[in-house]
Amino acid sequence: MQFEVWAPQTDRVTLHCGTATRALDPDPERAGWWTGEADAQDGTRYGFALDDGPVLPDPRSRRQPEGPDGTSVVVEHGRYAWRREWAGRDLPGAVLYELHVGTYTREGTLDAAAQRLEHLVDLGVTHVELMPLCPFPGRHGWGYEGVSLWAVHEPYGGPEGLKRFVDRAHELGLGVVLDVVHNHLGPSGNHLPAFGPYFTDTHHTPWGSAVNLDAPGSDEVRAYLVGSALAWLRDYRLDGLRLDAVHALADTRACHFLEELSTAVDTLAAELGRPLFLIAESDLNDPRLVTSRAAGGLGLHAQWNDDFHHCLHTALTGESQGYYADFARSPLAALAKTYTSGYFHDGTYSSFRGRRHGRPLDRTRVSAHRLLGYSQTHDQIGNRALGDRLAASLSPGLLACAAALTLTGPLTPMLFMGEEWAAGTPWQFFTDHTDRALGEAVSRGRRREFAAHGWAEEDVPDPQDPATRERSCLDWSELEPGPENEVHARVLAWYRELIALRRAQADLANPDFGSVKVAYDEAARWLALRRGDVRVAVNLGREPAVIPLGLRHARVLAAWEPVETPGTDGLLRLPGESCVVLTQA
Repeated sequence: MQFEVWAPQTDRVTLHCGTATRALDPDPERAGWWTGEADAQDGTRYGFALDDGPVLPDPRSRRQPEGPDGTSVVVEHGRYAWRREWAGRDLPGAVLYELHVGTYTREGTLDAAAQRLEHLVDLGVTHVELMPLCPFPGRHGWGYEGVSLWAVHEPYGGPEGLKRFVDRAHELGLGVVLDVVHNHLGPSGNHLPAFGPYFTDTHHTPWGSAVNLDAPGSDEVRAYLVGSALAWLRDYRLDGLRLDAVHALADTRACHFLEELSTAVDTLAAELGRPLFLIAESDLNDPRLVTSRAAGGLGLHAQWNDDFHHCLHTALTGESQGYYADFARSPLAALAKTYTSGYFHDGTYSSFRGRRHGRPLDRTRVSAHRLLGYSQTHDQIGNRALGDRLAASLSPGLLACAAALTLTGPLTPMLFMGEEWAAGTPWQFFTDHTDRALGEAVSRGRRREFAAHGWAEEDVPDPQDPATRERSCLDWSELEPGPENEVHARVLAWYRELIALRRAQADLANPDFGSVKVAYDEAARWLALRRGDVRVAVNLGREPAVIPLGLRHARVLAAWEPVETPGTDGLLRLPGESCVVLTQA
């Protein structure tokens, strides 16, 4: 078997493979690369010693059964017998579901999560978006401090576990998206600096030195990241990737890393004959991210749209602290702007940043499906002091309004696990650092952060306490029949009904920003959305609202509370904290 590794700053590289060792040779064709053959097969353990130092895992390791600091293991992907062929499932028309493997079930494994996928089929979603799966120290964590960007966290099930999960999802018709982190690697178990200039002090990020995308040696670093992305899509038959915090990818080169990555993914899609896509997380509000390369953009296929979330959150909760301030002044007007223009901040002044922010999106060139809209995400819940969901503070009626505003709008909807039944469990920030000093530092830092905002330190959950993760696991017994679960059942039925409507009513899936019309009344707290022949009306106030829909002949498609269709005056009388979907009769 051929082994190779990039180690340009090393004089000697020794391969430790099974019980044998051998010196690798410099590759005459590729500067900095070392190669050699050794007897190995699927399951063989190996690692590299640089200049007679300790044995380190392979930067391109496909499996780390003992965690990031252990030896690597050979994985022959061709040995897995896929149960079915998969033609792919593209992003237009999708409804995504963000899922954290470690808390979706109490078992916290890919196999256990796979056993719950039929729930998502019944719900009507089209794609599962998995939070990061790369290895990290310990057993439990969010996954954003992972290392070994080609491997799967062993406690989740390793490479075979992910393949079984994807196979089962595809059998059920579900696409699978994976969240990958290219902007930094975890502070513990990261051995890349020993191999080469994977990081640079030319730029800095909130996590320290930036990944080297434009300094000397960056050609190989970019190839490492692109190769990792393609491996997930090819070897595990994934349908897309979510790219974490791309605004932290510092790159001054003429061809941005994201353009290089999108080109490679589109090329692979053509080779495989199935659609593949990239979804960026970005706070830049720069439409060039999702503009085609032919039109001068970076060619990513979609991005998360936090502006939509912030508008909706402030409208529902009245919160106005921090970055919510700009949206809370006139939340329904802000929401209307995101429905029709994509971004709220499109060159407008941001008080949170103290400057103008964003750039207008060209609605004639960018389809609304390229922006994801959501009322909750792992970040927006987990980064709160107590990890409280909307269900912890909102009435069932307002939760129904949040669902209607997310699932009937022009943006591609995304749900966060448990949202669909108003889960009573929080989703808190938890870690399992095996480095005691690092774990204590994380716990202290988390409590100090929220103490500065008025929280008592003892009230902030300790990330290192196993109970914090336990509290964050979904409680599937909330879906069992019984009077104590009536609200959960009702909210779940409402989500199912809205997703089915989105699939059945072509107007609700129309991604043309120009076709969306919005009316609202900030004081009365109602908003009406026109999607072709379909009207959506929500009343966020406690008192009934009279909404001029202009429809004299209408038919109710779905309603949270019983409602009369508009009379000859075209007025809709909608109960407080309620919503309705109607169509022209």
